[in-house]
Amino acid sequence: MKLLIQTQVYENYGAHDWDGKGACPQYWKAKGGNDYVVKKFKGDATMAVMGLRSQVECNNDHFQETIVDFRVVADDYLTDFERSQLEYDGSIAFGPEELVW
Repeated sequence: MKLLIQTQVYENYGAHDWDGKGACPQYWKAKGGNDYVVKKFKGDATMAVMGLRSQVECNNDHFQETIVDFRVVADDYLTDFERSQLEYDGSIAFGPEELVW
């Protein structure tokens, strides 16, 4: 089994023209997300995600990445992005980032 963690990424378009003085303008746009996996996973998924949160999530004036879902899946599970690569390219060149727990 492996643990799959999925995130949502946001970019603050208000920060592009910000001069660094005063409060940063807020104009957040969703920009997709990322997939992370822990291979050969055994144990409590919630505990693992809480322990891995600092390696995955980010929050600053320009960028945010937040965990939106996690679950334990079979070893042969393919993410949507992996399946689309197989369909269009015939191989997987870019898999999810692997984390160690």
